[in-house]
Parts: sequence; C-alpha cells; structure tokens
Amino acid sequence: MQLLSVNVGKPRHNPWRTATTTGIDKRPVDGPVLVTVPEAKGTGSVGLAGDRAFDVKHHGGPDQAVYAYAREDLDVWEAELDTSLRNGVFGENLTTIGMDVNGALIGERWRIGESVLLEVSAPRIPCSTFQGWLDRKGWIKQFTDAARPGTYLRVIEEGEIRAGDRIEIVHRPSHQVTVALTFRALTNEPGLLPALLDADALPDEAKEKARKRLRTS
Repeated sequence: MQLLSVNVGKPRHNPWRTATTTGIDKRPVDGPVLVTVPEAKGTGSVGLAGDRAFDVKHHGGPDQAVYAYAREDLDVWEAELDTSLRNGVFGENLTTIGMDVNGALIGERWRIGESVLLEVSAPRIPCSTFQGWLDRKGWIKQFTDAARPGTYLRVIEEGEIRAGDRIEIVHRPSHQVTVALTFRALTNEPGLLPALLDADALPDEAKEKARKRLRTS
C-alpha cells in the first residue's frame, strides 16, 4: 500500500456553484508536503500546506482535512468514461495504490511515511462543482450509483508526506461500517442508516443526519 501522489489545489473560477472559486483542480506536487490539523470548518482551512477549501460551508475543517481516492478506482472510471484521468482530477489530495479505500472502516487509522497518522472519517458526497468540473451530464447520479466515493480523513499526528510513502493500516475498529456502506446509507439506501450509529468516529454532522432521517422515516 503506497501513496502514489500528493495533490494540492490550484484555485480556479467556479461557474457551477455560488462559491465563485474552487480548489477542486488538484495537481501532483514534488517533494514533501506538510500535513497539519486544520482550523474549524467555515474557515477554508484543510490539512495540506498550500491547499484550501473555497466552498467553506461544505468543505474543509478537521473532519475533511484530507481526501483520498484509489488509483484503481480512477482506472475503473477511465474505462467506464472512456477518458484519461490523471491523479488528482477527482479533487483528491492523496492518490493511493494497493489499498481498498472504499472498504476502509470509519475510524480506521493510516500511518503514512514516518510521522503522519490519519483517521478515516466519512465518504465524499458529490456536488455540482464536481459534475461541472468533469463536464459530464448526470455525473452526480452516476458517481452515486457506483458507490466508489473515496474518503475524507482527519489528521491525528502531523508531519510530512510525499509520493512514494508507504501506507500502513495501524488500527481497525471492531464495527463493520465501511466508507462505501456509509455513502450508500447517506444517499441511495436509507435502510442502512441504523448501522452508521455503531461508528463512533463518524462526524457529528453525519450522525445527526442519520438520526434525523431515521426519526422521519
């Protein structure tokens, strides 16, 4: 399991959302990148030095410090979409290889390189910026139906990472709530919502959303 690339956002105009700038255009960078615990959500702060969130209502903050997506899943999308997809094109900070990102458990912890420790927090939920960026009609539905969302991570221990670093899973919680299951529960399969309450590391916002939907179902 390895970090294939570390990707940092290049700010660009966003015609697809009320936030007029987006950082979805992530590009691989050379050399080490500092990873730190971001400030509270709403500030635009994220985990990687040189990056930031611009839609501060929906992105950034400690529970969405870093976003990871597997190269293997990008390769599947390349075949399905019949187009080339470079590392970072889905807006991911970390492009991994050799690991099942969507099968990761909420609360699972990854050691990357010598010093950085990250914790799986929640799946990425697609938005209109993502659809506009890829310029594909119906992309939100297609991405949602596939349930290969990638995962957000919290920063537990700060440090530097770089492309080529080894990734080691150092902790797996006892529950069976995966990133993919969480995504399916929050999107197309509300019958799975009760399972999410077993995942203590799920962000409070997601847990409250699950509880609210269960109360009204």
